[in-house]
Amino acid sequence: MYTILLVDDEKRMLDLLDLYLSPKGYHCVKCESGLSAIQYLENNKADLVLLDIMMPEVDGWETCKCIREFSNVPIIMVTARDQTLDIVKGLNMGADDYITKPFDESELLARIEAVLRRSAGKQPKIEFQGLVWDEAQHKVQYNKHDLFLTPKEFAILGLFLKNPGRVFSREQIILSLWGYNANTEERTIDSHVKNIREKLRQAGFPIDRFLQTVWGVGYKWKG
Repeated sequence: MYTILLVDDEKRMLDLLDLYLSPKGYHCVKCESGLSAIQYLENNKADLVLLDIMMPEVDGWETCKCIREFSNVPIIMVTARDQTLDIVKGLNMGADDYITKPFDESELLARIEAVLRRSAGKQPKIEFQGLVWDEAQHKVQYNKHDLFLTPKEFAILGLFLKNPGRVFSREQIILSLWGYNANTEERTIDSHVKNIREKLRQAGFPIDRFLQTVWGVGYKWKG
């Protein structure tokens, strides 16, 4: 059974979504604020998040951004806002899809099923020369010993492992992991890469053979 985290400041909308989804076999968990949703995900697993945008205190965009700091759980934004810029902003914050209110029950179910199928098709675990990058459990191991990476270090390492041989500029890394509206500076990427190298080197992994600097461009993983 899939667990879906419902996030909306209107209890009526939470109850309506639960009414739609529970008979279809989904287990629904309700949160009435972005903060409570973040706290839930920090301590519990969900298979998908339905996230309202227009909420007080912490809106859906900021909630999505915070969730993406530590989790790759699929997120569908559910909102009354249907302007193109709002849709693009949500997707760039890390949302996987977007549906506007009022919505048709069949369309909502179809979008949930599509996002869950795409999520199931991702590479949850990549193994390379004794190094294991496990997206589902959000951990990295080398020779069965845990390595402690920050969420961004974890995401950057995963980006390289999923795309061996591809050269990524610092700007491309920022766009892939932070989105178009990020204020992240390119030197931040250099700092993250330096930390990744140091942590893997200390663990005994020959990182300098694989994570290479392409001078004047960026970085690549030599597969």
